[in-house]
Amino acid sequence: MQKIPLTKQGHTDLEAELKDLKHRQRPAVIAAISEAREHGDLSENAEYHAAREQQSFIEGRIEQVEAILSLAEIIDPAKISGDTVKFAATVKVVDCDTDDEHIYQIVGDEESDIETGKLAISSPVARALIGKKVEDSVEVRTPKGTREYEILEILYK
Repeated sequence: MQKIPLTKQGHTDLEAELKDLKHRQRPAVIAAISEAREHGDLSENAEYHAAREQQSFIEGRIEQVEAILSLAEIIDPAKISGDTVKFAATVKVVDCDTDDEHIYQIVGDEESDIETGKLAISSPVARALIGKKVEDSVEVRTPKGTREYEILEILYK
């Protein structure tokens, strides 16, 4: 089985999600199904069907999170050092065309969230940055065209 890289924070977040799914969301949807059953004919009961669909989603997500956690390889960025970009690094880059600065942390696919600056290791930008040093430039093909970034800073925190 292939290990799934996760930052320490990503692992903690997934554990919290699993706890919420099992101890809050699952009991709530079971109660909703039970209540909907009391309304009679299940074949035409929209509340019942919606609750069953929600239950199916919750059970699927529980299985998915448990599988991820069982294969997780936890990487603590605070225990990594160096002058090149590696998994869990926080990288400050500048777009050479627009002079816009961005700060990204390179994380596992399961914890990526571009809105919070968490960039999936499998993304084109992260793959281009891996192994590079401060002041290196990288070209990245994106849906918006080819972009060039210069690395300004690399941190492990």
